[in-house]
Amino acid sequence: MNALLPALTATARAAVHAKPGTNCCCPAPDAVLADRGDDATVVRHGNTVAKAHAPGADPAGLSLRLTVAARLPGVLLAPLDPTPVTLHGRLVTFWPYGIPVDPETPRAAPWEAAAGLLARLHRAPAPAGLPAMRGPAKAARAIRRLRALGHHPAAAPVLRAWAALPAWARAESPLPSARHLCHGDLHLGQLVRHPVDTGPWRLIDVDDLGVGDPAWDLARPAAWYACGLLPPDEWTRFLAAYRQEGGPAVPTAGDPWPALDVPARALTVQTAALAVVKSFAAERPLDEVEQAVVDACVRMGTIPPELTRGCAT
Repeated sequence: MNALLPALTATARAAVHAKPGTNCCCPAPDAVLADRGDDATVVRHGNTVAKAHAPGADPAGLSLRLTVAARLPGVLLAPLDPTPVTLHGRLVTFWPYGIPVDPETPRAAPWEAAAGLLARLHRAPAPAGLPAMRGPAKAARAIRRLRALGHHPAAAPVLRAWAALPAWARAESPLPSARHLCHGDLHLGQLVRHPVDTGPWRLIDVDDLGVGDPAWDLARPAAWYACGLLPPDEWTRFLAAYRQEGGPAVPTAGDPWPALDVPARALTVQTAALAVVKSFAAERPLDEVEQAVVDACVRMGTIPPELTRGCAT
């Protein structure tokens, strides 16, 4: 059995109850929120969350990211302690628990809140030394994982769509000129309400936070919209709220797609690559959503980005 999970749970419990053996009346005594061996492991005890970051996480980079979260409590969920500890060779941080978006009610998703938070994040100054945001690196990593599968019938169109992207979009790092503060992995799972139930929405997960092109933070909802997975009215609300808050990723009016097209394509390819990898590992066919993003890659592979006016598919 992996020794990290019980040790992390005990650490979360100790963070809530200063005295060992204290009777626990917490509403959630122990809960595993995520357990991904090659990535993060996250547990909850009461209203405290303990997160073991991915193996090999850079301590200096994580400390800077935690400092950003502590300085922007109106945008990012602030850590309970800005200094990580080490447990079983992993960096561990502690956070207040927040209520996540309910996946069973997608029409009630807080798209306007997400857009407003992103705009405010993108307008905030980045501290000196903050690493690059990891959005482009995660896309390249997904492609490496897909190539490692060897032959797979769905891999070819995904790899063609990747090859059709400009070289800068396939690089591991953002362009040096892109210096906005970015989240790096925006999706609805990165929002929680805090304080619980009554509080405003906040962005969570600083692991990919850094400087880069803010269009990458809009790329996933843009890609979902272009693939038909996000209804047009929800995309319109998201974009309008981002513009209203003065977000710098797109022009204040007019066509947003010249700025969003290539990042949205890259996120589509990343999503499709991971879908193929996960379905292969589970020995199952692609589901409807996974097939939709692979189909989008088929279409993307036939139309170079420079010939489009901003349709990601």
